[in-house]
Amino acid sequence: MNDVFGEPAEHTLTSDSVALLDTTLRDGEQAPGISLSPDEKADIARALDRAEVGFIEAGSACTGPGERETIKRVTSLGLDATVTSFARGVKGDVDLALDCDVDGITLVVPASDRHVESKVGTTRDGVVETTTELVAYAKDHDLWVEVIGEDGSRADPDFLEDIARASHDAGADRFCFADTVGHTSPEHTYNVVSRLAELGPTSTHTHDDLGLAMANVHASLAAGADLVHTTVNGIGERAGNVALEEVAIALHHCYDVETVKLDELYALAQKVAHATGVVLPPNKAVVGENAFTHESGIHTDGTLKDDAMYEPYPPETVGRERRLVLGKHAGRAGVKAALEEHGVDATDEEVAAVVQRVKELGDRGKRVTDADLLAFAEDVQGLERDRQVELLDLTAASGGGTPTASVRLRVDGDERVASGTGSGPVDAAVKAVRKALGPNADAQLDDYHVDAITGGTDAVVTVEVTMSSGDRSVAVAASDADITRASVQAMVDALDRLLAPTPGVSEPAASADD
Repeated sequence: MNDVFGEPAEHTLTSDSVALLDTTLRDGEQAPGISLSPDEKADIARALDRAEVGFIEAGSACTGPGERETIKRVTSLGLDATVTSFARGVKGDVDLALDCDVDGITLVVPASDRHVESKVGTTRDGVVETTTELVAYAKDHDLWVEVIGEDGSRADPDFLEDIARASHDAGADRFCFADTVGHTSPEHTYNVVSRLAELGPTSTHTHDDLGLAMANVHASLAAGADLVHTTVNGIGERAGNVALEEVAIALHHCYDVETVKLDELYALAQKVAHATGVVLPPNKAVVGENAFTHESGIHTDGTLKDDAMYEPYPPETVGRERRLVLGKHAGRAGVKAALEEHGVDATDEEVAAVVQRVKELGDRGKRVTDADLLAFAEDVQGLERDRQVELLDLTAASGGGTPTASVRLRVDGDERVASGTGSGPVDAAVKAVRKALGPNADAQLDDYHVDAITGGTDAVVTVEVTMSSGDRSVAVAASDADITRASVQAMVDALDRLLAPTPGVSEPAASADD
């Protein structure tokens, strides 16, 4: 890696020289509104371990009995990763961490004067003395120890050096430069971390309040740091931490440095998004919905000719698949490819007619689903298709008891009635549909998305679902003032497409919306 400031770096990165410490279960959970259950923390810890993340901060043992039980749950999993607990600069926190059977601690001590004097009420000499004592105590109990100088980016660099030197002399495994409030620049980071790295192993902890978390990570690595603190999806306090998946892929792609199993990244991101309720922005690097999605006619045509034409690395690298979607920017190549993936053989004239309809729908601000595309093709080709499944009636209730729903469907000409219960009216209705269809309902619900498309209490909502069966997948949208009806209608329409091929065309393969 070259020094980002022009001079050759003294520190060359290799696959053995950089590791990641993930703090999703501690710093990530400190984001407003996030509270992970013990089961969720255990599941995320296992996923991090499958991705071969080297260090996992499981929580803060000092938080309370519930948190300690959760940390114990993680330490009992037999993970390959080094599992740590966050600990403040007091002996009691170290003891609580030991009770949780962790492998190590991240020991946080104040570094800036506002933290030393205003927050903790001590002196610089007092911080150095306490740090020395606590590191020695933790090492006497066979813990891996990393000392973090809190608010280090706003600390006097000379004092930060004093803490780091004392930490290493007492036996600490490393010292961490912490940009606790996302305050600093890459230049300042480089200068300070360069000094710290001369004293011993150094790590970096960055926040994204200025949008500089990733830049400060790379400045730290160029300066000699060899461990990066991350969170999955970049969740964390305020604007969040640097994202694990972004650090990992950037080091792989730009510097041939391997830190984790990259093909586990997307599954890991989805797991954390589901557990935390923090939805991934569509334009997010690596794991966002749009990262490997192409709509523009020029881009789609180029991608069909050469996978790497408009992508920096193959989506399979991070456990993803490429998607071609249709909208106002669609071109003939993209529409033709999408039709072929559904087994539709169309002439150039028919493709041109479908393109026109796709653009017209896109101009109205609508996303073109697979069902829309196939309906356009059927109309252009003059084909008629008998529905396999049709929703005739739906009733749902959720007030005062267990949510229930009943549906009446027409399936292959026969009427079927079924009822179901669930965690909510939508869940109950979906279960009723599956019960009515029996073995025919073995399709998997891959994605469920709701958008309100009008304002007010009488808002119309659009529900879009993606369902798959075998190697076939279809995306369908339905709109209604009732979210339950819109959800069931979308699901029934998707099942209708999946249960039988469109008349006059061959058996579909995979959808462009896979």
